[in-house]
Amino acid sequence: MEGAQEDPAESSSSVPRFAEPAGSARGAEVLPPEESGAAAKKLCGYLSKFGGKGPIRGWKSRWFFYDEKKCHLYYSRTAQDANPLDSIDLSTAVFDCKADAEEGTFEIKTANRIITLKAATKQVMLYWLQQLQMKRWEFYNSPPAPPAAPDAALAGNGPALRLELEQEEAEPDDFLGPVRTPPGLVGVAAALQPVPTMPLALQNISLKHLGTEIQNTMSNIRGNRQAQGTGHGPPGEDPPLSSEPQRAEQPLPSDPSTPGKDPADSPKPTPKSSLTANLIQKAKRQNNTFPFFADGLTRSRTAQEKVLALEQQVLMLTKELKSQKELVRILHKALEAAQQEKRATSAYLASAGEKDRLELVRHKVRQIAELGRQLEALEQERDSLVQTASLREQQVQELQQHVQLLMDKNQAKQQVICKLSEKVTQDFTHPPTQPPVPPGAADRDLLSQQEKMEQLKDDMEAYRTQNRFLNSEIHQVTKIWRRVAEKERALLMKCAYLQAKNCQVESKYLAGLRRLQEAVGGEATECSELLRQLIQEALQWEAGEASADGVELSPISEYDEYGFLTVPNYEMEDLKLLAKIQALEVHSHHLLAHEAVERPLRERWAALSDLAPSVELKQLLRAGVPREHRPRVWRWLVHLRVQHLQSPGRYQELLSRGQVREHPAARQIELDLHRTFPSNKHFTCPTSNFPDKLRRVLLAFSWQNPTIGYCQGLNRLAAIALLVLEEEESAFWCLVAIVETIMPADYYSKTLTSSQVDQRVLQDLLLEKLPRLMAHLGQHRVDLSFITFNWFLVVFADSLISNILLRVWDAFLYEGTKVVFRYALAIFKYNEEEILRLQDGLEIYQYLRFFTKTICNSQKLMNIAFNDMNPFPMKQLRQLRTAHRERLEAELHELERLKAEYLETRNSRDPAVPEGCTKHFSTDEQEYAVSEGNLNIL
Repeated sequence: MEGAQEDPAESSSSVPRFAEPAGSARGAEVLPPEESGAAAKKLCGYLSKFGGKGPIRGWKSRWFFYDEKKCHLYYSRTAQDANPLDSIDLSTAVFDCKADAEEGTFEIKTANRIITLKAATKQVMLYWLQQLQMKRWEFYNSPPAPPAAPDAALAGNGPALRLELEQEEAEPDDFLGPVRTPPGLVGVAAALQPVPTMPLALQNISLKHLGTEIQNTMSNIRGNRQAQGTGHGPPGEDPPLSSEPQRAEQPLPSDPSTPGKDPADSPKPTPKSSLTANLIQKAKRQNNTFPFFADGLTRSRTAQEKVLALEQQVLMLTKELKSQKELVRILHKALEAAQQEKRATSAYLASAGEKDRLELVRHKVRQIAELGRQLEALEQERDSLVQTASLREQQVQELQQHVQLLMDKNQAKQQVICKLSEKVTQDFTHPPTQPPVPPGAADRDLLSQQEKMEQLKDDMEAYRTQNRFLNSEIHQVTKIWRRVAEKERALLMKCAYLQAKNCQVESKYLAGLRRLQEAVGGEATECSELLRQLIQEALQWEAGEASADGVELSPISEYDEYGFLTVPNYEMEDLKLLAKIQALEVHSHHLLAHEAVERPLRERWAALSDLAPSVELKQLLRAGVPREHRPRVWRWLVHLRVQHLQSPGRYQELLSRGQVREHPAARQIELDLHRTFPSNKHFTCPTSNFPDKLRRVLLAFSWQNPTIGYCQGLNRLAAIALLVLEEEESAFWCLVAIVETIMPADYYSKTLTSSQVDQRVLQDLLLEKLPRLMAHLGQHRVDLSFITFNWFLVVFADSLISNILLRVWDAFLYEGTKVVFRYALAIFKYNEEEILRLQDGLEIYQYLRFFTKTICNSQKLMNIAFNDMNPFPMKQLRQLRTAHRERLEAELHELERLKAEYLETRNSRDPAVPEGCTKHFSTDEQEYAVSEGNLNIL
């Protein structure tokens, strides 16, 4: 069924245009069959709307018409009103009809209000409900505007955005069959019918929209005066009443294209028509703004009946005239107030001197004072009303007491009724002798039972109809909700991609500024000054201020979810710009990977209920654990490593041991507490409890492993465990698992033997996997162990951003140290081209100091580590460790031999050195030897 396509203001006045006379330009055109069919199918008609306040609250007749463009249902008092009174938004509305309500009553429920409407018959009600459902579905099922093609740069960073949703075909509902169109009660034909009569003329007027009512009334009055001045004779002519009433109905043809049959606009009406015909024509011309009798008087009526009918019409016209006078009086008051305001303003503007203007201002002040006095009087009246309300409350309390008494009385009556019921039961069990039943009583009982059965059948049918409609409504609303959810999800994806593109553009802009800064150098020119200002503005600009009206999905905050700074606080100006570029790149990659990678990964982790070693778990850990699942997964991984070491109460026992006496490493632990992650708010905030937790964990570990005690680097391992697990005991056992089960022995000993072995193993793997890079570094005499030694000692805790660091730890806790080698190789592969561009050893060292912080794409780094670095067998790693350990031990033995020979030779050359100096010198030599070993390690 086609809906109207006009605007709301035009739809209300478009209905009568189908009945224009032949004399007008529009009436001469003959509508084609398609257009006439579409016009006949417009959803419009008269319904009763329940509303109003006080004594005028009740049903009001309203003309409703539907606008397809906005999915709104507009309504006005009559079909000829120029402006609608209000509208109902059907896009978010639901419809309901109740079986126990009055016949033809239904409801439209929106987010803000509930509108109760009533149709003439049940068939009209079902027709409106079904058509409104169809219009709402057509509005939601209309194809959306084609989205703009994604940018090429954006498309390269992620999957192309697709907003095209599959158009769902309207499935035929089996709940409620198609309802036939009620003839003459809906559509354009309903505009030609008389307006439903109301008991009072003022009852049908909307006081809420009084301004619109006044505009529509004035428009109708002007139209009536024009029509009376051109097309009607004086009302004093009263032809015989025996004229045929069919002439009065002649101007309402069924075919709108037939010319010369509309009395409202006809220039030559019949001058000898009766007073009844004139009144009926005037009523139809105004679309029966006030009620009339149906279609005139018949010939069979007597003269007395006709006189009574005319007198009744005169009374109704008098009531209508009174209402029109009331409206005119209101208009006069409004006009008088406007004219007074205009005169005052004109006098103020026209006054020549300041005194006159001052007098006018004083007059206004006096008026304000008068209004103030009126306000005080109203406040006094309000106080009196409050007192009256308190008296009413007292009366209510008295009435409640009275009600309580009545309830007690009712309870006593209930007891009496129970006793009487018992007596009746006894009478039924032992019935007394009764006289014979009259023969007609049984028939009457049968008839009453049949009537009740018929009523019950009618009720059943009504509830059946209501159930079918409500099922149809639920089915359609569910489909609409699914489509809206799909559109919302698609729009959120589009916003994420656009925000990622914005971050990329900002990053490229900042990178361009950095290159210009490097090209300009330290020259003091106008260009360098402008460049400095641009860089300062870029560093001060926050991403959250970019779009005040836009949708911010995940703005760049100062700290991430684990408390690390998202933009590192570098002191050098060029490094600050680099940190800003890095933060934008990280944010861009996060937005691009959110829908394509992170959401499916979260769904896979949510579906994984029980944790058990498997290939699937290994792949999931390599891809990264979502934040909400990471504490649970890490506890399971740690328990898997240290379950043979754990015992109940072990951690508390170690803490109590530290309270009895101080550990030798306590002083060094206390010094390192304040140097742990200075860029993390949990360890720098004075009110945070993380430093105290970290102190207890490190002291407990020093008592747990006296061989190591404490080594610099353990504080960072324990801090990462605390940030994720949050519990002290869980972080303690995580540290135990890393030091005693995952890392090789002597990794954190005083000699750091295993750490040095791993550095030599890494050199061999780099020569195998990245020969071009190693040749370039060897050409410039760059020793990578100065950079990579700390990577292995703290498992990248100081090197990678938190998002990538925790993914490395996810796999490291499960697979072991092989993950550290994989990621170390992947980091150099990730930045290989950048390193190869550098042609100076010092410049290479400066780049290697912070180049790990520039890695933003965690997905790319993971693919390099676990795909491009294959094959990577653990057997090869063990063999390399064994070979290098033997060489290192041989070198250390040779160093010890040379040291012993040197001491022996020195003692033989200078035997007269005092004993105290010898001891002191030998101690210095030992410290020198240890430092030599550390330098060799580094």
